[in-house]
Amino acid sequence: MEHWNVLLVSHVVAALFVLAVGPVQILRRRRDRVHRTVGYLWMAAMYYVCLSSFWIVSDGHFSWLHGLSAFTLMTVTLGVVSAIRRNIPAHRGNMVGSYIGTAIAFGFAVAVPGRAIPRLLASDPGSAVFVAVLVVGAVAAVYLSLLRGQKTLGQKYGNGRRRPLAAVDRSPAGRA
Repeated sequence: MEHWNVLLVSHVVAALFVLAVGPVQILRRRRDRVHRTVGYLWMAAMYYVCLSSFWIVSDGHFSWLHGLSAFTLMTVTLGVVSAIRRNIPAHRGNMVGSYIGTAIAFGFAVAVPGRAIPRLLASDPGSAVFVAVLVVGAVAAVYLSLLRGQKTLGQKYGNGRRRPLAAVDRSPAGRA
């Protein structure tokens, strides 16, 4: 892990996305279409962070962070399966645990001297802040876009619920 490359940069950006989205997903009260949509994005980013970590090694050796990545792959998958099965307590536990593990790994990646992020923070703090602000801005844009879309659907169909199939006008005039 001598220098910044596309894999390392994309890994860090995806991890920052995971870290920025996590608290909003966990603390937001409504579990609706926005939660599901952002959850799918979070899950994809989480899988990318975990899988890409296996190609980021120091001196050709894996560290305990790679073990955490393997464990996180399992917990995220169990969390998704739990949500599909409507086992919400298991879903919540797996996803919150995955988020906490990612936060611990990030803390380690930032705090340990000699790793890429502390070197970047020491040599070019402006770039690090710029990337962090871009990621947080992107997360805010995604949420605002989804929330605005939900309000538009709510105004069109009433309270954001889908119209029942029986309520759809099937006459030729209704199809236009």
